[in-house]
Amino acid sequence: MVIRIYDRDPYVFEFEAAVTSVDNEYVTLDATAFYPGGGGQTNDLGRICGLDVTDVTSKGDDIVHKVPGHSMRAGDKVWCSVDWERRYDMMAGHTAEHLLFGALKREVPEIGIVKIFIAPDSKYVIVDRDVDWEVIERAQTSVNMSVIDNLNVTKSTMDRGDPELENVRAKMERIDGSVVTVVEIGDVDAAACSGMHVRETGEITAVLVDRKVSAGKDGYAIHFRVGNDAVARSMELANKCLRIVDIMGTKPEDAVNAAQNIKKDNDAKTEQLRTLLSQTVAGLRPETVGGVPVFSCVLPVNDRNVITNAAEKIRSTGGVSIFAAGGDTLSVYVSSASKNVDCASILKDVLTKFGGRGGGKNDFAQGGAPDASNADIVLNELLRRVKDALK
Repeated sequence: MVIRIYDRDPYVFEFEAAVTSVDNEYVTLDATAFYPGGGGQTNDLGRICGLDVTDVTSKGDDIVHKVPGHSMRAGDKVWCSVDWERRYDMMAGHTAEHLLFGALKREVPEIGIVKIFIAPDSKYVIVDRDVDWEVIERAQTSVNMSVIDNLNVTKSTMDRGDPELENVRAKMERIDGSVVTVVEIGDVDAAACSGMHVRETGEITAVLVDRKVSAGKDGYAIHFRVGNDAVARSMELANKCLRIVDIMGTKPEDAVNAAQNIKKDNDAKTEQLRTLLSQTVAGLRPETVGGVPVFSCVLPVNDRNVITNAAEKIRSTGGVSIFAAGGDTLSVYVSSASKNVDCASILKDVLTKFGGRGGGKNDFAQGGAPDASNADIVLNELLRRVKDALK
């Protein structure tokens, strides 16, 4: 069985080991500091005998290192080095994740964790519900206070039946065996985890939540940064916010209210435009071609829901519709109840001439082109093609 150096001391990143087996590009050692990944943390990378280790995985009781182009044989003594900067960043990130979710759970006790992901270029925790930014802000403040307090981070093991496990965040259904590894951070957090962590929270430097996005059916992904990356991103976002505040002509402390008022005004204007667009479409008079009513119009703005609903209504009542909508780019919609009009084919042919593209079905297609100033030309060309098909 391999000696897992990273379990004993995650700060060891250079070591000597003996090769126990070789299978093409894959090398197994009698001891390794390369972490194979787990607990949401991605695997280590580094070098063995000066050659790149491009992947590390667990295989039964062994850990397998992928070393393309090697010439090692069983019994060889080899010098190994883990990419320390990469490893240390993930150790800090994993510790920060514990603090962050723990702080979120204190704010929202019913919140659940779905997944975590810790890698050099992306760190996030997926939770099972949305949380507003006020909650995230309070949790983030709590996390950074723990960083400032430089709390000790310790790892221990507990028996699966230990009643003290009730005080530990753990998904027991995901833990194999009778022993549970527990990571404690001062007196603020205790969680079951097999990953690697820093010894003291002060090593994290800083934590910044900089994004919250939907993770579909899983919930919401809360992305965060640590260390100098968090500091640099904080400064970048602060500078952008100050520029926005200056453009808005308000004070930083009033920026949120000002932005909410602007959004409210924009929503009202959007609704007005949507109403006008609906009235414009509803007031169209068709041109009859081959006994089929054909509706066509260039619209000043694009509202996909309004236009597709109108197109569907026209198609369902036996007609053909052609709509070209302006905006930053040109959006085009074609629907037809007549089998003589192949909407997808016609739209694709026409938009290709204007550097655009479209797709869909025989009875409904949509697409776009980069230059909205071509709206009239595109509409006329589509109308000509539809008339030819109906005659």
